[in-house]
Amino acid sequence: MPEHFENGQHAGCLKVSSKSSPASVAGAIAGMIKDGSCVEIQSVGAGAVNQAVKAIAISRGFLSPIGIEIVCAPSFADIVIDGEYRTAIRFNVERRS
Repeated sequence: MPEHFENGQHAGCLKVSSKSSPASVAGAIAGMIKDGSCVEIQSVGAGAVNQAVKAIAISRGFLSPIGIEIVCAPSFADIVIDGEYRTAIRFNVERRS
């Protein structure tokens, strides 16, 4: 279910794993930001968080030349995977106002 942000827009949720391609995730982030959406990225584990951070940096490189700046706010989220409680890192990415 998409999360609601203060500006009323919905967030698309991208789940990133340690095997995710940062360039592919960056393209998805850039596309959603261009469309006016906020993006929520969820990662579990150090490798997945690493790929997510790389993707955010790459997406910034895609968007900056066209005049779009983004901001990212990390947070923790408790989630259930296969009946087990895990802690995920969430990155909320949105256009800088």
